[in-house]
Amino acid sequence: MHFRSVFLFRPGADSSYFRQFRPTLSRTDPPPDFNRREFLLFLALLAAGPSRVRHFLSFIPLVLNQTVTEASARKGASLRIWIEAARPKTLAAAFVPVLIGGSLAYGHETFLWLPTTIALICALLIQIGTNFANDYYDFKKGADTDTRIGFTRATASGLVVPETMLKATFITMAAAFVLGLYLVWHGGLPILAIGLLSILFGIAYTGGPFPLGYNGLGDLFVFIFFGFVAVMGTYYLNAFEWSLQAFWASVAVGALCTNILVINNLRDVEEDAQTGKRTLGVLFGEKALKLEYTFMLVLAFAIPPHFWVQEGYSWQVMMPMVLLLPAAVLLRSVLRETDKRKLNQTLEHTAQFMAVYGILFAAGLATGA
Repeated sequence: MHFRSVFLFRPGADSSYFRQFRPTLSRTDPPPDFNRREFLLFLALLAAGPSRVRHFLSFIPLVLNQTVTEASARKGASLRIWIEAARPKTLAAAFVPVLIGGSLAYGHETFLWLPTTIALICALLIQIGTNFANDYYDFKKGADTDTRIGFTRATASGLVVPETMLKATFITMAAAFVLGLYLVWHGGLPILAIGLLSILFGIAYTGGPFPLGYNGLGDLFVFIFFGFVAVMGTYYLNAFEWSLQAFWASVAVGALCTNILVINNLRDVEEDAQTGKRTLGVLFGEKALKLEYTFMLVLAFAIPPHFWVQEGYSWQVMMPMVLLLPAAVLLRSVLRETDKRKLNQTLEHTAQFMAVYGILFAAGLATGA
C-alpha cells in the first residue's frame, strides 16, 4: 500500500501526476498499518524533542569556540545560557503547527514520518535562530535596557558577546537550511519558497532596514508563518496537495501563537515606547492588545466546532473545548493584571496552553476524521 517518497516526488513536480501512484482509500477505511506505525514513530521522536534541542545547543559552544563572557564562564553556565537564549518556553510555537499538520495528514491517511520529522526539526531550528537573532538585534538597536522586566537576554546582560550571538544565529539558520534541502527534494519548489521566506523573515523580524517587530507587523508575521505557512506546509509535505482543512486548522494555531507575542508586547509596552519599538501595543495602546488576546482565544475555540459541524469530524475533534475554563483564567489574568512582571508567568502559561490545546486538537484530527 505504501510507496516511498523517493518514487513519488522530484523538485517542482506536479503533485497530480504522482497521486496516480498512491492507493485510493476511502475516508471510512481504517488507516493502513504503515500509516499508524509511522505516526507513532513520529510521536515518539516528538517526545524526545527536548533532549535533542539540548544536545544541539550544547554543540554550539564547540563550533563557536567563544560562547560567553569570562564572568559567565567562571560560573560554568555556558549551556544554561544558550538554553535560556533559545527561549524554550516559546518553542511550542514551533512544534504545535507541525504536530497539527501531521495529525491532519494522518487522519487523511497520507502521513509520512520522515518529512514530517525533518520539518519539525527545521521548525525548531528556525524558531531558535529567530530567538537568537532577536537577542542580538534588540541589543544592537537598544531595545533591551536596564529597566527590562522580561526574561534575561543573553547579549544585553553581557552573558554572550554580540558577535557570538550573531554567529549562533547564522549557524542555527544554516542547519535549518541544510536539513531543509531534503524537504525541497521531497516537496519541490513550494517548500523551497516556504523555507527561504521563513529564514529570511525570522531574521527580518528584528533585523534589517525594516524590522517587522519594530513596525507593528510582528503579529501578522507570527499569524501567517506559524499558522498558515507551518501547518499547511507540513500537510503539503505529506499529502502533496494544499488542503482547505489545513487552512482552517492553521487559523487556530496562528491565533494561539500570536497570543504568545501579545503577552510579550503587553509586558514590554512601556519599554518599547521608550526605545522606539512600535509594536501594536505602542501604536494602539494596552487595551488593543487585550482585545487582540481575547479575539485570538475566541478564534481558536471556533475552529473545533467548525470541523465537527462543517467538516464531518466526530466528537474527538471537540476535545480542546475542555480548556475553556483554563482559557478563562488566562484571559482574566490578561485583562486584570497590573503588575507587568507577573505577565512573565502569564506568557509561560499561554505557551503551555497552546501546547495542550495543540495536543488535544491533533488527537481529534488524527482520530476523528
